Amino acid sequence: MNSEETKKPKNSRKPQGKKKSKKTPSPNANPKSTIQNLKLDDWLAIGKIVAPQGLAGELRVYPETDFPERFEVPGTRWMLRPGQTELQTIELLDGRYVEGKNLYVITIAGVETRNQAEELRDCRLFVPESDRPELGEDEYHVVDLIGLEVYLQASGELLGKVVDVIPAGNDLLEVELLNHEKANKKVLIPFVKEITPVVDIASRRVEILPPPGLLEIN
Repeated sequence: MNSEETKKPKNSRKPQGKKKSKKTPSPNANPKSTIQNLKLDDWLAIGKIVAPQGLAGELRVYPETDFPERFEVPGTRWMLRPGQTELQTIELLDGRYVEGKNLYVITIAGVETRNQAEELRDCRLFVPESDRPELGEDEYHVVDLIGLEVYLQASGELLGKVVDVIPAGNDLLEVELLNHEKANKKVLIPFVKEITPVVDIASRRVEILPPPGLLEIN
């Protein structure tokens, strides 16, 4: 399954933005309904339930997205229990962010006790892949960056491909080297305009201008 966008960087390149998406509709979802024949590429993971919160059925969720509306706007979400392959429809009633802990506390319809909440530990939460929030200029979905080919802009040489985006003060592109003396090694490229001036999702390529020593020191 695809991962949702993660971690908003503190620079001009944004693998994830906090643009508001359209409010998720709130039909009377049946929490027992499931979606069979699950296609792995059709869903985005938005978080993982890590523990109960209190005694009234609230749940602590570790987010895999920086879009707060995924947990704060009531509506239908989908849940996958550990070891299962069928998504279960759930109804998010409300949620709030816990400052300093990088957690959301949410309430789900039908979960009213700590024991019920405990049964949902380690469940993953999802939204349809088609429900991506709109992004602004220089904002990117992480899943779209993974797999991009990375070229040295000065020479046109193919350096490697993006295999991960690592959150930091400035987010980092983890690049697996290909046609290079350090084949099968990985380097970290700061995801800022000065170093990654070209990000072409349609052409599946990134062009970089690494400062002297960058490819050697990491």
